[in-house]
Parts: sequence; C-alpha cells; structure tokens
Amino acid sequence: MSSYRKFAYVYDELMEDMPYPDWLRFARQAWEKYGMPKSVVELGCGTGSITIPLVNSGFEVTGIDLSADMLSVARRKMEKTPQGSRLFREGSIRWVQQDMRSWELPEPVDAVISFCDCISYLLEEADIVATFRQTYNGLKEKGIFVFDVHHPNTIIRYDEEQPFVWDDKSVSYIWTCDLDAPRCEIEHHLSIFAKEEDSDLYRRFEEVHVQRGYDPKWMKSELLKAGFRDVQTYADFEWVEADDEAQRLFFVAVK
Repeated sequence: MSSYRKFAYVYDELMEDMPYPDWLRFARQAWEKYGMPKSVVELGCGTGSITIPLVNSGFEVTGIDLSADMLSVARRKMEKTPQGSRLFREGSIRWVQQDMRSWELPEPVDAVISFCDCISYLLEEADIVATFRQTYNGLKEKGIFVFDVHHPNTIIRYDEEQPFVWDDKSVSYIWTCDLDAPRCEIEHHLSIFAKEEDSDLYRRFEEVHVQRGYDPKWMKSELLKAGFRDVQTYADFEWVEADDEAQRLFFVAVK
C-alpha cells in the first residue's frame, strides 16, 4: 500500500497502452443501464487517466487515491487540460488523499468506480469487506458501484509467464514475480530505469507491488452482505457472465 512514489512520475509512460477507453466505455454502459450519475467517485484514481475524461464529459468527479505522488501527477495533468469547452465547464473535479478502506465524503454520490485492478491491492479479506461497506455507505439509494479485479487465475498466470521486460528510450523495466500460492498473492518486483531530463544518464529505482486474487463467489457474497441488492459479475470488458476463463472480473453492484 506504500508504493507509487517515484513510480508515479513514470507511470503514464509505462502504462500508455492500458485500455482506458474500454474502462470508460464499460462504466458508461453500466450507467446507461442502471441510471446516469451526476456525481462520481473514483477509488484508486492514480494519475487521473480515467478521472479527467469523466470530468471533461461533464461529471462531478472526486478522485481518491492513497498516493500523494499519484495525485500530484493527476493535478498537473488536469491543469494541462483545455478548459474552453462547454462540457469541461459543466464538470468538476476534486482530488482527495484517502484510503479506499475508509474513504468518506461530506455527501453521498451517485456512482463509485474502481478500475485498473486497484482492489486487487487489498491483501486481506477484512480490507475487501471494509471497502465494500464504506462504498455502500458512500452511495445514494440506487447508486452503483462498478469495479474490476484480477481473476485468481490471472495472478497465477503472471507467475508462470514472468519475467517481463520493457525497453524504451526514456524508461525501461525488468519485472519479476513471487507467488504465494495458498493465498493467491503475488509480489511484483520492478527494477525501473528512467532517463534524466537533458541527460544520457538513467536512474534506477525499485518498486514492489503486491496483489491478491479472491474467489469471485466470495466477493459477490460480501457485496450482498454489505447491503447491495443486485450484484452481477462480467468478464473482460464485455457484458458476458464471468467464468474461470475470464482474465479480468467486472463487478456491478447496485445499492
């Protein structure tokens, strides 16, 4: 939970191929089905790659993240966003440094999202339960919670397919993994080499990220226990029922 310090400043470059449009599409389709929100919270907003497009589409968005560095990058990106459009003026943004297990705002919101497998970083069942309950409490009646996590089989596959290497002109990494099979918990070790501005020198720094996979049936049960009345699970950005072939699980829970 203490990662994303130096990593925050190279995160966007390393993750430029992430399917952000697909996450935005899935969220919008969910809202079209269950009710279009006005106010949205994004848990684990990171550098704002999903948050900022939502603001630019006219939503009132609160980006919540545990990392001050990620939020700093997000604010900088937001400042560079063109502010001349009508849609931008209709939307609004606030950045809040909080833990998703205990997040709280002065007023309830219409929708909560958490993408890019942020919830997979919660390493104990109690953390999952606390996040579900806090999110239920932070939603208006009929509000919707949409999030994704790694399927447990994806955690195992990471271990089987490692190591991973990325080599680019300005940033590169070597990524290895250690799997705790009984817990379905994986520790990612990244050695990152980032090029300094106006120099041919590269600075190396280390990052460790830990994620855990949970039984989808257990997660659905805990959402229902938290109070959500309608919980569905879908696979890989599509509106098809998730099974063990899914790599990424999408949960849609309605209060």
